[in-house]
Amino acid sequence: MMAKPSTCVLLGLFGLFFVSLGCAQVEAQVQPQGESLQVLVVYHSLSGNTEEMAKSVMAGAQSIPGTSVILHRVRDVTAEKLFGSDAVVVGSPVYWSNMSGEVKAFFDRWQFEFGVFPELKMRNKIGAAFATGGQVSSGKEMTMLTILAAMLGNRMIVVSDGGAFGASATTEGDSPGINDAERADAWALGKRVAEVAWMVKRGQALPAQP
Repeated sequence: MMAKPSTCVLLGLFGLFFVSLGCAQVEAQVQPQGESLQVLVVYHSLSGNTEEMAKSVMAGAQSIPGTSVILHRVRDVTAEKLFGSDAVVVGSPVYWSNMSGEVKAFFDRWQFEFGVFPELKMRNKIGAAFATGGQVSSGKEMTMLTILAAMLGNRMIVVSDGGAFGASATTEGDSPGINDAERADAWALGKRVAEVAWMVKRGQALPAQP
């Protein structure tokens, strides 16, 4: 016995409803509705090289849907922007095989001006580093390690991409400035930071210790 035309139409509508519902659920898993992620990219730059790397980090983070990025020089960061971000990426030029004094002062402000302790307000936020230096062996890895050490001291979760400790660029030589490969490394670092920050935001972070 054949179903009436009205019954067929009704069944067809129900079928479309459940297919649409299933698609919506899959889309929601990929990008939850109403959720947003904030990445703070901060840097110190006199020549413009570290700033250029920072912009590539920003572009990489923005490639992940739902991610907004705040780009600031270290001197312009406020407590509200620091604590309101899910991830912080810090960039510095190499000064005597270490981070610049301005970047070190930024980390000092975390406690003396912003009051990070004793609540450990940066705990389980994502952190990453990038650096620029004139020569191949100018101390870029040491600079990134000191940045990451400050983050680890604040119980942050540090990540890297494009290099062992983060992204870096050699700015002097036959082709001074930032090259395309170094921009790509900085972009990949920003993307990696946003990806991991989303994982943590969705509940995969370790719970805070009592």
